[in-house]
Amino acid sequence: MQLFYNSELQASDKHFCFDRNESRHIVKVLRKNIGDNLQITNGLGVIFEAEILTNNQNKCEVSITKTTVIPAKEYSIHLAVAPTKMNDRYEWFLEKATEIGIDQITPIICARSERKIIKLERYEKIIQAAAKQSLRAHFPILNPTVRFTDFIKNTTDKQRYIAHCLEHNQAHLKDLITPKKSVLILIGPEGDFTIDEINLAQASGFESVNLGNARLRTETAAVVACHITELCNA
Repeated sequence: MQLFYNSELQASDKHFCFDRNESRHIVKVLRKNIGDNLQITNGLGVIFEAEILTNNQNKCEVSITKTTVIPAKEYSIHLAVAPTKMNDRYEWFLEKATEIGIDQITPIICARSERKIIKLERYEKIIQAAAKQSLRAHFPILNPTVRFTDFIKNTTDKQRYIAHCLEHNQAHLKDLITPKKSVLILIGPEGDFTIDEINLAQASGFESVNLGNARLRTETAAVVACHITELCNA
C-alpha cells in the first residue's frame, strides 16, 4: 500500500485534486488509471480512500469513497534534540524517529551547538516522506528552533528527562518511563550538554538518564531514546 499526503484534506471532503507534482507521480510514475484506488492522509489522523476520476498529469482528480479516523496514541514522545554539525545526520534521525513513532520534535540550540541555522522546510519534507513510508496517519510535529534556556523555562511535561554523559550513576531511561504517559527527552550536541545546562534542567524538573553503556552520537542517542520509549509502551 502507498500512502499519499495532503494537509488540507478535511474529514468531510468528498472530492479532491492533487497538485501537479503529485499528479505526475500518480499518473506517469505509478501508472495509475481512472477507477484505481488510492489512500490519502491529512497527517492529522484521518485516512481517506479515493477513486481516480481523471488521470491528468497536471491535475489528478479523485472521489473520496471512505473516510476513517484513526485514534491518537494515549501518550506522546517528544524529543528536543540539538542539531548536529553534519546536517545529514540530523535528517537521518528525523527519518528513523518518524518511522519508530516519535510525535514531536524540537531542535534546541545549546552552548556547544556547532550548527545554529536550521532548514525547517527541508526537515518537514523528510518527516512527511518517512511518515508516508511507514503508513502513519498522525504525522510528527516539528517545532521551531529554540534556545535551550528558553525551552527549559517553558516546558510543563510531567515525564521529562535529560540524557548526558557527565555522570555515570543515573538510572537507565527504560527503568523510569511510566507507560501510556507522555515523555519529553533532551538530547545534546556532539560536545554534550554543559554542566550549567544540566543543572538548569535538573532544577526545572528534568531527571538525568543514561541510554546504555556505550557513548552515542547525538543522532544515535535520539533514535535510541525514541525506540526505548516506544518499547516501554508496547
